[in-house]
Amino acid sequence: MKKLYIVGFVAIAALGLLAVGLATTRALKVAAANREASPRSAKAARSAPQDDWSDSADDDAPKVIRFASNPEPMPPFLVNDVEGRVLSTAEFRGKVVIVNFWATWCPPCREEIPEMIDLANRYKDRLQIIGISEDDDATAEEVRDFAREQKINYPIVMGSSGVSAEYGGVPALPTSFLVNTDGRVVVKHVGLFPAQVYDREIRALLGQHVDAPIETFVDDGQIFLKNAANATELPGVSFKGLKPEQKRLALKRMNSENCTCGCKLTIAQCRIIESTCATSEKLAAQVLRQVGASRPASSAAVR
Repeated sequence: MKKLYIVGFVAIAALGLLAVGLATTRALKVAAANREASPRSAKAARSAPQDDWSDSADDDAPKVIRFASNPEPMPPFLVNDVEGRVLSTAEFRGKVVIVNFWATWCPPCREEIPEMIDLANRYKDRLQIIGISEDDDATAEEVRDFAREQKINYPIVMGSSGVSAEYGGVPALPTSFLVNTDGRVVVKHVGLFPAQVYDREIRALLGQHVDAPIETFVDDGQIFLKNAANATELPGVSFKGLKPEQKRLALKRMNSENCTCGCKLTIAQCRIIESTCATSEKLAAQVLRQVGASRPASSAAVR
C-alpha cells in the first residue's frame, strides 16, 4: 500500500513538472514572438515622419492628414489569394485601397485585424483591403486557416508571390500603404495605428468631410525607399559647411554605398527608415568628413 502511495505521488509530481515545463515553453515562445514583433511596431513613430497622431490629452484637437504630393502608381500585380481566387490591381480602380503587410506571428498585426475587418465592413465597395502575409514559415493553407478562424473579410496574398519586392521590401510589420481612387500610393504607415487614422484618411480620399486639415509632402523615401535618391535632406545628417557640389556628392555616395548594420539598404535609405541606427549615422558622418576634405576614398565599414 505504501509502495502504491509512493508510486502515485511520483506520478503526480511528474505530471506537475510536465505541465510546468509545457507552460514555460509556451511562455518563452510568446515572449520570443513579442520580442520579434516589438521592434517592428516600435518603428512606427520613427519611420513615418508624415504622420502627426500623437496621444494628446486634447482628443478634440484637429489632426493633420498628410498625403504625398508626388504619389506613384500602385505596383500592379496579378496573383492568387490563399482561397485560390485571382486578384488583380485592375479591379481596384475607383476604390481606396489599403495594402497591409502582416504576419500571423506578429502580435501588433493580430491586434490590427479586427480594425481592418471593421473598415472593410463599413466602407464595403468603396474600400479594398489586401492583406500580404509575410509568413516565411507558414504555408498558404495555414495562413488561409488562420484567416478563416479570424473571420478576415478581405483577400490575403502570400508575400512570397513577389508583391513585397514591388513595394521596395517591408522591413517592419505591420506596414500599410494607402492608395487613392486613381491608383496612386499617397501614404505609408509603419506600425500599429489607431483605426481613426485610417478612417479619416479613407474619408478624405473618398472626398467626404473630415475634421482635419489636409497637407502634402514630397515623397523622398517616406513611402518608397527608392525615392531616397531624390532627398535633399536626411534624418540626423547635417550638410552644414558643404558647398552645393559637395552636398550633391555626399548625397550621391550615401545613395550608392550600403549601410553595414545588416539592413541591406543604402546609407540614405537606412537613415530614412531607421533614424536611430548608429551604424548609418557613423557612415554618413564619415562620408561628410571625406567629402568636406575632398577625399575621394569610399567610406569603410564601421569598426
